[in-house]
Amino acid sequence: MEEKTNEIENLFHQAVDYSKTSFEIIKLKTLDKSADVASSLLTRFVYYTITAICLIVLSLGVSFWLGEMLGKLYFGFLIVAGFWAVTGIFLYLFFNKRIKKMFRNSIIKKAFQSS
Repeated sequence: MEEKTNEIENLFHQAVDYSKTSFEIIKLKTLDKSADVASSLLTRFVYYTITAICLIVLSLGVSFWLGEMLGKLYFGFLIVAGFWAVTGIFLYLFFNKRIKKMFRNSIIKKAFQSS
């Protein structure tokens, strides 16, 4: 009878160890996926920031150039600001849902991508 008790106790300890190990594996997989998604988002953020800085500098250059051509510096800035306003409105009206869907799908795809 004592042998059966030891076997059951041993089996119970193995089950506990198995569940702890399984939980640790799940934690590590979750951490891996989270780190993968976060690093992907951070990389995209850096690329978009660099692109935004380039567009700002280019816009400033075009604004000064147009202002010089038109005789008043502020005309160049008004034209460039108007261009960006029209572009922003156009993107919002026609591509807002598509852009959101693209980012959402990219994040989901990265999260479920098998390593």
